[in-house]
Amino acid sequence: MKSGGPYLANSPFRCILDRIGDKWTVLIMRLLTNGPIRFNVLNKLIEGLSAKVLSRALKDLERDGLVTRTAYPTVPVTVEYDLTSLGRTLIGTLDALSDWAQMNIEAVHASQRRYDADA
Repeated sequence: MKSGGPYLANSPFRCILDRIGDKWTVLIMRLLTNGPIRFNVLNKLIEGLSAKVLSRALKDLERDGLVTRTAYPTVPVTVEYDLTSLGRTLIGTLDALSDWAQMNIEAVHASQRRYDADA
């Protein structure tokens, strides 16, 4: 296998998939498809997501060039997040993944129930 292939732990490809596959990335990015959203609004819209974890996820997405952070000089400071042009290129893929989940959720739940009953 080539050096740096996707199955190696330090592969850049794998790092990108790890980000996209993160528990919160799809939810955050799909909310941002309609335009900038303030941090506190994001935090309220995604149940079960602590402010600390949201902050970390947004920093990671910003570092990867998928999200921008804009701070406004207000008291207190207002911070908004938005998708970058690179982040927007990922939305079609995330929508397809979300559509697949919607179409197959009952089949997945049925499989989980069968598996759990046999365990």
